[in-house]
Amino acid sequence: MQIKADFINPFLEAATIVFRDVLQQDLIRGKIAIKDTPAPSHELAIVIGVVGSFSGEVVYSMNYDAAYKISRKLVPGLSDEDVQNEYKDILGEIANMTTGNAMNIFTSAGQSVEITTPNIQESKSTSVRFNKKPTLSINLYSKFGRIEVNVAIA
Repeated sequence: MQIKADFINPFLEAATIVFRDVLQQDLIRGKIAIKDTPAPSHELAIVIGVVGSFSGEVVYSMNYDAAYKISRKLVPGLSDEDVQNEYKDILGEIANMTTGNAMNIFTSAGQSVEITTPNIQESKSTSVRFNKKPTLSINLYSKFGRIEVNVAIA
């Protein structure tokens, strides 16, 4: 398996920065596993394509409870109905901030990389298909819940 730390660490560091600075939460790294696809384990997936010096996909995934908690933290005072209607937009903003930070980290390291706009998917209700590709899966923990980060980049 040829997934280098140089490909993974910018995404983990970017998520850590956003959670710390925007959500006032630390992310704690958990178990690392090897999978044969970046398919998410949770109901929600934020899919990011990567092209340039290397290519592949990064998939952040979480359950609805974590998404709702993050949404309430970012936009306090939302009703339950509003959270259910707005969480994708709110997660999209978090994903955009994370992606922007990852791009800055890659650029600072001299890497020529382009990252697609994050795509939020409800993985249980859509037929999202992921190509078979060696994937490193890392669990990140916060008071919002577990976030799985699947990195399939070569």
